[in-house]
Amino acid sequence: MTGFPPSVPGVDLWRGLKIGLMGGSFNPAHEGHLHISLDALKRLDLDHIWWLVSPQNPLKSEKNMAAFDQRLASARETARHPRIHATDLERRLGTRYTIDTVTTLQSRMPATRFVWLMGADNFSTFTKWKDWQGIMNSIPVAVFDRPGYALQGLTGKVAVRYKEWRFLSHRFQTLAAADPPAWAFIFCNRHFQSSTALRKSGEAFSAGQPLL
Repeated sequence: MTGFPPSVPGVDLWRGLKIGLMGGSFNPAHEGHLHISLDALKRLDLDHIWWLVSPQNPLKSEKNMAAFDQRLASARETARHPRIHATDLERRLGTRYTIDTVTTLQSRMPATRFVWLMGADNFSTFTKWKDWQGIMNSIPVAVFDRPGYALQGLTGKVAVRYKEWRFLSHRFQTLAAADPPAWAFIFCNRHFQSSTALRKSGEAFSAGQPLL
């Protein structure tokens, strides 16, 4: 299978490991993505995290979306950690929706444990995702607090529907190995940087890499 992070020889390397999957446009990647990822490595006892740079998020407009290669380069520059890998997996797999990415990875890598990582801002609109219940029933999900979204996330439709499968803090390190449905809402030190704010400030990409 192609599409793994650079220098990774193949599927067998990941056998038995716990991998966090963080999807997104990364338009651009920023310190907030890194902040959540570092917290996830520690709090969820993960071995690695893959950033899945989306060719095009179905819920976002192509307007103000930088070119894919530009966003991937931004993610790889920002990751700067030996266990965080910015990847073009979804482009290589040809998947557009999270449910398809998750099921494809799980079918090809049955000996690897995956957990989906997302911010509370995305969790608040999760019911708009394609087959969101299928996602919840296919992979453990870890939701990280974002400024202004905790109450909405914890009282919304998804949280209510899956209330009995929520993991509290004393079980966070077992989440990745749990059979779904299984999810956690993780309160962590909040990071206020966002891709939207960076684009509005004109600081989305480095000099010589204008927003396309």
